[in-house]
Amino acid sequence: MTNGYAELLRARYAMRLLAGTLLGRLPNATGPLAIALFAKSEGGGIALAGALSAVYGLATAVGQPLLGRLVDLHGQPRVMFPAVVLSALGAGTLAVGGVGSLPLAYAAVLVAGVFTPPLEGGLRALWPGVLKRKERVHAAYALDAVAQEVMFAVGPLLVTLLVAWWSETAALLVLNAVGVLGALSVVVSPPSRAWRSSPRTAHWLGALRSPGLLALLCAFFFVGIALGSTALASVAYADDYGDKLISTYLLSAQGGGALVGGVVYGARQWPGVVERRLRILVALLAAGYLPVALVPGPGAMTVLMGLSGVFLAPSLACAFVVVDRHAPPGTVTEAFSWLVTTMGVGLSAGTAATGPVVERGGTGAGFALAGAGGVVALLVMLAAARVMTPPGEGPSDGPAAGPGGVSNPVSGAENDRNGAAEPGFRTGHQA
Repeated sequence: MTNGYAELLRARYAMRLLAGTLLGRLPNATGPLAIALFAKSEGGGIALAGALSAVYGLATAVGQPLLGRLVDLHGQPRVMFPAVVLSALGAGTLAVGGVGSLPLAYAAVLVAGVFTPPLEGGLRALWPGVLKRKERVHAAYALDAVAQEVMFAVGPLLVTLLVAWWSETAALLVLNAVGVLGALSVVVSPPSRAWRSSPRTAHWLGALRSPGLLALLCAFFFVGIALGSTALASVAYADDYGDKLISTYLLSAQGGGALVGGVVYGARQWPGVVERRLRILVALLAAGYLPVALVPGPGAMTVLMGLSGVFLAPSLACAFVVVDRHAPPGTVTEAFSWLVTTMGVGLSAGTAATGPVVERGGTGAGFALAGAGGVVALLVMLAAARVMTPPGEGPSDGPAAGPGGVSNPVSGAENDRNGAAEPGFRTGHQA
């Protein structure tokens, strides 16, 4: 397994693109926490800290698909580099200006969020040209999902360390400076500079005119609700036991489960139609959330939370493939950005809904809401099974091999959707 992933990362530019994307996404992964801590350090109350963080999250959700569409139209460097600079300037304005002028503080946070570059979608659009073979691309999606779990686990720790060693202002400035350097590493690379999306049909809906993609986004909105619910319900669980660290253990266990699941999923071949495989993975994901509503003691609860995360990264990795297959020609970056946005909005909705649910029904009800989110996601997938099967698909999309799998020729239909690698890394959906 280790050798297989090492071989994947030895592909030219693969490690640079993955590392640069992760560093470039640090401001986004740490933004809500860093902004909240900064606002409180400047004398703002918890309400202001929460409001600024919420504005940042909503602005990011709006900006990602819009910037993704611009990337598809104009290429990655011409959009992503100006965007990351503007985003960093917004965060820098907040750090320098503080919260003394609320209009300025909100405007700065709004700019920082809206102009967060769609590095996630951009990386997934580059993988086919960099890795060439379908089974490697599928494995890279799994590795990408795993790396995302690691980043969102390590990011808050970096914020805490920077605050402890330096200050809240320094945390904002340093993390955004690192983000600019990470994004710059990606956009000046030959694959990013040469990548072009395939020709697209002008349509105001863009990627959203695909029924299959809409169904997938709807399903993963509820996956986001499940994630947001478990996060806040874990805090309530820790309060019940009078130990705030328990919530850290629970969420770390869930992230660890996702890490293990993603690594294992990407390391082998998976035959069958990818949309059917995704329905199975979402069913297993939903089943993993249901037992946590029993809220046993901390030891057993930690185990259950770990199990609840096992199928998260595999579901995300499989969803990336489905997005690529259903996105209309010329909309690949926008389509991936919509998945990021949809899950982010779902996570925020789950967090917002869990508070009142816990107040009325207790901690178990909060975790039950997470289970309900997973079940509804599965029901959406089942109801949309017909529209999520691309026209002309055969009984199988072929083995989705992991890094140790055997190379198989890409079928004509999937080659059109994923985009064959053209000379000079000019990849994208082929019309």
